[in-house]
Amino acid sequence: MTENHTEQEFKSVMAECRTLFSKKLHDYGASWRILRPSSLTDQLFIKAKRIRSLEIKKESLVGEGIRPEFIALINYGIVGLIQLERGFVDEVDLTPDEALALYDSHAREALELMLRKNHDYDEAWRGMRVSSYTDLILTKLQRIKEMEDLGGVTLVSEGIDSNYMDIINYAVFGAIKLNEE
Repeated sequence: MTENHTEQEFKSVMAECRTLFSKKLHDYGASWRILRPSSLTDQLFIKAKRIRSLEIKKESLVGEGIRPEFIALINYGIVGLIQLERGFVDEVDLTPDEALALYDSHAREALELMLRKNHDYDEAWRGMRVSSYTDLILTKLQRIKEMEDLGGVTLVSEGIDSNYMDIINYAVFGAIKLNEE
């Protein structure tokens, strides 16, 4: 596989995520703007824990599988980046078009980060198990919780935004790998 192939797969998953995000904007507006950072972290945590539970139990009683949860992690990760940038609000303050513009900006940042890291790590993600992405996402969420509890005052951490970016990228890798299976 080449980096260009990975870039195309990444863009394909992100287009799928954006389509779902756009449809939800139509139905609900940018209601997620009300979420405080800790609530958003908990929402991401719920999605990642469900993936891990399904990986272990090998059965879903709700009927939805693992891949839709990776898609949700990607979209909530981008929402997290928007919330970090703009802060939370008491009333929705973005039109769907404004929300999509912010979404696109952060999706581009995630792609650019993935391309840089993929170059340096030489497609190592392809040799990983999907369950490892899940565990790494849960680890990133635990780090975010710790940083939130510290009020953002850290000594050596990359920051919450970097952890959101890594969650997005691991979730994209999971979605790509599950497409291949």
